[in-house]
Amino acid sequence: MTLFYLIRHGKKEAISGDAPLSPSGLKQAHATAQFLQKRTIQRVYTSPLRRAKETAACIAAVHALPVVEDGRLRERANWGDLPGQPFAEFLAMWERSTHDPEYLPPVGDSAKQAGARMEQFLREVAQSAPAEELVVVTHGGLITDFLVNTLPLEQLEQWHPTFLAVQSSLIPECSITVIRKEGEQYVLQSLAEVKHLPERAPGM
Repeated sequence: MTLFYLIRHGKKEAISGDAPLSPSGLKQAHATAQFLQKRTIQRVYTSPLRRAKETAACIAAVHALPVVEDGRLRERANWGDLPGQPFAEFLAMWERSTHDPEYLPPVGDSAKQAGARMEQFLREVAQSAPAEELVVVTHGGLITDFLVNTLPLEQLEQWHPTFLAVQSSLIPECSITVIRKEGEQYVLQSLAEVKHLPERAPGM
């Protein structure tokens, strides 16, 4: 069995492009690192986006581990990837992608494509790291894209009765979602735990 801690990055600065963590996001990242300090973490993976890399660096430091970047952990789409795109237009594109998994936006991937690439990543890592505990720092949208694309709806609805409708609000910053991979099966062990955080700060 491989145990994955899927962690959304901390709160980022409210700017387009490859934004860094905000001061509150950095506090969230450190709190998450301290919470995981007693876990037997063998590897730390991250999205190549700066907010995820900074979060992963905090977690890796307490375990004296390197951080491994993988492009498959990048968000479905990132505000600023389409030059000059207003935030309101990005949000509309995002919501359409969320509720129509086949929709291919003008920049980035469809939700179905994004979920599939994360599943491929987790499957490959699990094959090379059986019986290990691994941290994967990524993005809220990608985590739900993976869950919706991979797990049976009945399993998701055990955690929230209207999972598909509210998925965009289910994964707050620095929340921890735990997935067990047992053979070919994924089991959702916990969804978006935030009890380790000193405060809840909303944001993309």
